[in-house]
Amino acid sequence: MLPIVIISAVAIPLLVIAFLAVRRSAGAGEHPTSETDSDRVRTEQEFEEAERYQAEWRKEQHKHARDTPLP
Repeated sequence: MLPIVIISAVAIPLLVIAFLAVRRSAGAGEHPTSETDSDRVRTEQEFEEAERYQAEWRKEQHKHARDTPLP
């Protein structure tokens, strides 16, 4: 019984600390702390442009896929 108590007393806090560290680093990775508002706006615009390009690319690929016969 004692090993279970010791393991749970050590493992649970370590898991909570690891979860919080991963969550913090994931949030910081998306927008670095040194990023200004203009940089953030530019990044968002680049993402929007990339998503639009990806949608057009998918349409083209879908169109070409219909034209190409299957082997």
